[in-house]
Amino acid sequence: MPELPEVETVRRSLLPKLAGHTITGVEIFWPRAVRYPEPEAFAAAIRGRRVEDLERRGKHLIIHLSGEQSLVVHLRMTGRLLYRDEGDEVSPYTTVLFHLDGGKALHFVDVRKFGAMHLVCAEEWDQVQSLRGLGVEPLSEEFTPAYLAAMLEGGRGPVKGRLLNQQRIAGLGNIYADEALHRAGIFPGRPAGSLSPVEVERLHAAIREVIAEGLAHRGTSVRDYVDGDGRAGAFQERLRVYRRTGRPCLRCATPIRRTVVAGRGTFYCPQCQEETGTGAGPQE
Repeated sequence: MPELPEVETVRRSLLPKLAGHTITGVEIFWPRAVRYPEPEAFAAAIRGRRVEDLERRGKHLIIHLSGEQSLVVHLRMTGRLLYRDEGDEVSPYTTVLFHLDGGKALHFVDVRKFGAMHLVCAEEWDQVQSLRGLGVEPLSEEFTPAYLAAMLEGGRGPVKGRLLNQQRIAGLGNIYADEALHRAGIFPGRPAGSLSPVEVERLHAAIREVIAEGLAHRGTSVRDYVDGDGRAGAFQERLRVYRRTGRPCLRCATPIRRTVVAGRGTFYCPQCQEETGTGAGPQE
């Protein structure tokens, strides 16, 4: 699933192209992709709207339209938003096609068809269930070591599970949680409440660092993700543990292992991330 760096990269790639365009028509090939309102009402309401701005919240892309309407897009597992010329080939996996003025189009391509779209006004944000109660953004001023410590305090479940909870940290997902935990030298299955203050500080710094690097390298393309121009990211070339099972740890050369934590495939170094942490941290 595209995480914060990927969705933000999509936003940055689409903003200068979409802003100012008017949606002249909509073709809905997979009605279930439109969650609110009903597909027919969605198509009628969005036609004639001008794109004003693009925003990101967590893993959601929000396209602000004229008339105080907003199109909320959740890419989920395999969704792509692609800016194309009108008349370009339409993929058989395209669920919604937006026709734009100036001979352009926006394709919502989604192989697994889990992606979702909501068209809402100011009074209807509660229709987007996945936006309700989202936590702090990991690069925001609100995300402090103190916030992270309070978030983990008393937790008996795995620290990785807390990191993946979108009501606690918005936008952090499987890839960047694994990478941050490795950089911090913390085993993903450690009880959240067992981290020392030193470990919390390291983890906080690692989360911000790995998210910033992911953004700088335009996201991670391991399967489906591309930006609005169809270009892959490059952060996959800098991954230290994610999907590197059996390959040597870039810090200590110990083979990377895979396990399951909080129901998610999880990658870690058994040397740098001992299951019983001491707070000493990884050795460079």
